[in-house]
Amino acid sequence: MKLHSILFGEMADSRITETETAEVPDFFSDLILDQIIDAITADKQEYHLKPFFYTPLHDINLIRYRYEVMQDLADRNLFDCIKAFTSKMSCMREQLVQADKLHYKYQKESWFLAAVEVYCEAVGCLVHDLSLVELKSRGFLAFRDYITEYYQSQIFTALLTETKQSKTDLSLVQYCMLIQDNCIQVRKYAAETDYSAAVEKTFEKFRQGAGKNYQIQFSDYPEMNHVEEQILDFVAKLYPEIFSRFDNYCIVHDNYLDETLKIFDREIQFYIAYLEFIERFEQNGLKFCYPQVSSTGKEVCAYESFDLALANKLIGEKVRVVCNDFYLKGNERIFVVSGPNQGGKTTFARTFGQLHYLAGIGCPVPGRKAQLFLFDKLFTHFEKAENIKNLRGKLQDDLVRIYDILNQATADSIIIMNEIFTSTTLKDAGFLGKQIMKRIVQLDALCVCVTFIDELTACSENIVSLVSTVVPENPALRTYKIVRKSAGGRLYAVSLAEKYRLTYECLKERIQ
Repeated sequence: MKLHSILFGEMADSRITETETAEVPDFFSDLILDQIIDAITADKQEYHLKPFFYTPLHDINLIRYRYEVMQDLADRNLFDCIKAFTSKMSCMREQLVQADKLHYKYQKESWFLAAVEVYCEAVGCLVHDLSLVELKSRGFLAFRDYITEYYQSQIFTALLTETKQSKTDLSLVQYCMLIQDNCIQVRKYAAETDYSAAVEKTFEKFRQGAGKNYQIQFSDYPEMNHVEEQILDFVAKLYPEIFSRFDNYCIVHDNYLDETLKIFDREIQFYIAYLEFIERFEQNGLKFCYPQVSSTGKEVCAYESFDLALANKLIGEKVRVVCNDFYLKGNERIFVVSGPNQGGKTTFARTFGQLHYLAGIGCPVPGRKAQLFLFDKLFTHFEKAENIKNLRGKLQDDLVRIYDILNQATADSIIIMNEIFTSTTLKDAGFLGKQIMKRIVQLDALCVCVTFIDELTACSENIVSLVSTVVPENPALRTYKIVRKSAGGRLYAVSLAEKYRLTYECLKERIQ
């Protein structure tokens, strides 16, 4: 049977090791992807999923492979049967953990037997359920072939048969305890008559209302006490063949868990966690789509897209989420976003980065429709507080960071800059900003630059000006809509001045 990964397909051997050692990408906090991944994996801690979300694929075929699996999981019947399987596997692990905590041999073996029984049931149910579902993805089709072959294999058949036999053997064990003073005798059950019913019937006629309950409440503590252990030791001596076979069963099947199913149980949680996370957005009318991803064409677009982290917060507060559209066509490569403060510029920049990153790990992205670029590296330059340890001023620190980015970036990179050079004069910031824009244009990289410097939009025909808009009748109110429009920082200032009668003409008129 061929090893198969539901996350990495035929690349499983080389990719799994890489994901296990992946670290949090540097840009995660700038794009608030760290909060998004935290929210997605919050209920899946036992699966250690974050490394999967930290590793972009850089392979269009593999990205489409994941999209196919996601689309198959849209079938509720398949989703439910996979959830049922993983739930049983979780139950199995809990029983194995409990077995490890115990110290008495036969009790440990009993929990082990229960775990194997749940595992066999989980495999059998999944094979049956998958046979009833119409599958289309390469991942699930290959996995169904694998688990069906495994289910019919001699290894699993022997495990299932011997597990049932062990359960049957143990169910045949019957014994009696004779308790007298401080002495307990254990012997085989010899078909003695059960007098409890007769005793109850005899004393029933003396019943006068509800009597006091003198029955002892047994502890539900899982560990056996020393008396119970001694009794079970005696029982084992009464049935040596049964307990000997049981011991041998536990030894032979100690490594019963199939490695591929173990990996599947963990990897499938990547899809389940993401689909469950976006479900609440879809219930609130927000759309997700499977984007077209290209490694050559740099014409990108997205319609009705939104910042996933912000939307997660706003939905919790029952506030409407504003969606935005964007596109780059032809030789257009750079968005320069300007407009009033608190107007959604930074949110737009983050959205652009989030969409490309999520598409790059094979997840549906926020929006009705999208076409995105498969980048090699993603860089962000967001404002940071001064670090006294590096002995650099803020402007110098900005220049060093941008210098490093431009040295590492390639034509296939994405660069997102937010409010650059705010620590210097407008004249210097304009000069430095233009030099950086020229360098990015030469690189032919995709870029989003949020800035208050309007002149940057005129540096190249590859640059598109976007402006965050306000309500025309009341410029103090933001719409959070980002539109293609010539930079109008001064126009916005003029509109505010007109609203509060602070233009030169107004002031002159009032003075006179």
